[in-house]
Amino acid sequence: MNVLAFVDRSHYAASVCDHAAWAAGRLGLPVELLHAIERHPDRTAPADRSGRLGVDTDEHLLTELVTLDEQRNRVARQSGRVLLDDAAGRIRDAGIAEVYQRLEQGDLAGQLRDHEANARLIVIGKGGEAAKSGASHVGRNLERVIRASHKPVLIVPETFRPIRRYLLAWDGGKSTGDAINYLVESPLLREVEGQVLMAGDGSGMDRERLGDAVRHLESAGLRVTGAAREGEPETVIAVAVEREGIDLLVMGAWGHSRIRQLMIGSTTTELLRRCDASMLVFH
Repeated sequence: MNVLAFVDRSHYAASVCDHAAWAAGRLGLPVELLHAIERHPDRTAPADRSGRLGVDTDEHLLTELVTLDEQRNRVARQSGRVLLDDAAGRIRDAGIAEVYQRLEQGDLAGQLRDHEANARLIVIGKGGEAAKSGASHVGRNLERVIRASHKPVLIVPETFRPIRRYLLAWDGGKSTGDAINYLVESPLLREVEGQVLMAGDGSGMDRERLGDAVRHLESAGLRVTGAAREGEPETVIAVAVEREGIDLLVMGAWGHSRIRQLMIGSTTTELLRRCDASMLVFH
């Protein structure tokens, strides 16, 4: 098993390495670094131009374009190896001796399907190479990775900060239950101060189930408290993260309440836009 970290040339690359090293140290696992060379839309094969410029001219143009594409691919692979070497060096400097590197061709979600079987945890930056520093939007691959992954996904901001406090956004759904089981069984957040927060209308039955969740975590030796607050989940959670100095937000990607909407759809999610903390998501 390993911690699988996706690295690219974005502003998030150093943070991905630092978070991967932190997680690997907590879990006692090696890190596998993966850089995927994706084919962008402007590098697709040219359309058939026969009859427009003349066959000879068109064949010459096609030959030049193929040669240019091969050159771009060669440079991308060379650059990718340098990127992986730098990332591996940063992780080794953080105290993780066992680091593996993979340079692959293809889209990120496809590479995830090929490599996640041995992963205990997946680490990815909130934004991709096209994201500007400090931008609030998320990368185009992020939701695809979350949807495709069967393992927990750690989504990281631009800057690493030590994980001293975490908040579990609890809604009673299956993916939140998976998050609780992971926390019970994993050393990742052992001895880290945590809070289980329920946001919504705060019905009596939900509060009772919240208490059961907290007691389950406490019985496993985790340091947690429980809280129920009325209001819209995205607002309640975002305010709690900011006011209480939360370093890591833990939540399910799918649920049976309005939290379900936060990780579904083609638009970026409100919590990922608003929160600067790392986010651990369970599918």
